[in-house]
Amino acid sequence: MRLGWALVCGLALGAAAWWWTTRDEREHARIEHERKAAAAAEAARPRLYRWRDDSGVLHITEQPPKGRKYQRIEREPYDGIEVHGDRRADLPDSPGP
Repeated sequence: MRLGWALVCGLALGAAAWWWTTRDEREHARIEHERKAAAAAEAARPRLYRWRDDSGVLHITEQPPKGRKYQRIEREPYDGIEVHGDRRADLPDSPGP
């Protein structure tokens, strides 16, 4: 019976020692995973580009213009606002003039 308890205690101490010695590695792996996920999320965020043509007309496009100055616009809605792809899909038919 004492041998059984000695084996159980040895296994528990071995598992505790393994956990203690590898905790920094797990923490670094978790931080690296979070950093990669944040970078992927940042890269996936859509952007718009605001620029003016030679006539002074304002354009807003998803691709930056070549050879022109432009301003990058983050396409993030304000908190509490839902954005859907088709704005008219949820609107009732409005009466004509």
